[in-house]
Amino acid sequence: MSTTEYNFTSCPNRNGYGSLKWDRYSDPEVLPMWVADMDFEAAPEIIDALRARLDHGVFGYTIPHAEPTEAVLHYLERAHDYSVKAAWLNFLPGLVPAINLCCHAFTQPNESVMTANPVYPPFLSAPHYAKRELISVPLCLNAMDQWTLDFDAMEAAVRPNTRLFILCSPHNPIGRVFNREELETLGNFCEQHDLILISDEIHCDLIFDSNTKHTVTATLNEAIAARTITLMAPSKTYNLPGLACAFSVIENRELRQKFNETIRGIITEVNCFGYAACAAAYKHGELWRLALLEVLRENYASLQAFFASEIPEIIFRPMQATYLAWLDMRGLELEQPARFFEQNGLGLSCGEAFGGPGHVRLNFGCPKSRLETGLDRMADAIKNR
Repeated sequence: MSTTEYNFTSCPNRNGYGSLKWDRYSDPEVLPMWVADMDFEAAPEIIDALRARLDHGVFGYTIPHAEPTEAVLHYLERAHDYSVKAAWLNFLPGLVPAINLCCHAFTQPNESVMTANPVYPPFLSAPHYAKRELISVPLCLNAMDQWTLDFDAMEAAVRPNTRLFILCSPHNPIGRVFNREELETLGNFCEQHDLILISDEIHCDLIFDSNTKHTVTATLNEAIAARTITLMAPSKTYNLPGLACAFSVIENRELRQKFNETIRGIITEVNCFGYAACAAAYKHGELWRLALLEVLRENYASLQAFFASEIPEIIFRPMQATYLAWLDMRGLELEQPARFFEQNGLGLSCGEAFGGPGHVRLNFGCPKSRLETGLDRMADAIKNR
């Protein structure tokens, strides 16, 4: 199928379908551009696979069978040069439960978990839900005005009872793709302090910067691989979060056994449609993904031009991946930026939930016309305040 046949210019009306994104606001006039859920139809190859599964007519308990397993293994080898054994895989209904369960599996109640903020909110809540101490170290800016890990601050904050570091790579919400040197430094930090590294790499196939390549953390070297829990899913790339199918890769047998013991009786079977969509995405979705990246690249360029010319008080630092723009609103001196824009018809994610007060996150994974509407509302809100 030619990429020109893919539809990235319109999206069906999502109101009334129980959409977390679209049914959030009591005011139907608010345009939602918040949660990481794109306003694009899924790839037709995936829809065809779901129809074929539906036509089978039986929807019983489904185990990790050959098709999705082989699709994931071939995808990791092809896309990320990562040779994985089937025994290292564990299919899961999502990465959020996986992160929470890692806090239970690999720490005790008197131990602590480290991450770097701003970051995807479940990174900050999972330790608290497990009654573990959270050590959250702010990211810092490097010489190129890019967000990066503050290793000096991490060294000062780590404690003898720290057991985990939770990494988001590529990073949500800042859109950075950490380079090999940064990841190796993090790996060395984890080795030095005997930390297990939880590496959430769910956005790894959404790199729109053609000069940037994602490095799977576990491929750095054997020592780092032995302490890394890799978490991935096709859900963000192919817009399938409602089908709830993710997976972990755990090379270390002892860690894998601990994780499996912890999830037993809590994590149940992934649904049959999740498996079907996962297999189809990794086997047949590459042309759609490449077409999507072109759309995201254009939308990102539109964002850069808009903020530079229309609202220069908003700081929008360069990003390389995801469809989630992290916007520094502090120059506008708005007391509650997300609330302010919601009152003016635009629904954005509040930065405080990410550990970044004074910021908002904007989802630009949508048709260009919808992005333009959202930006027009933002400009009007600022102009008329």
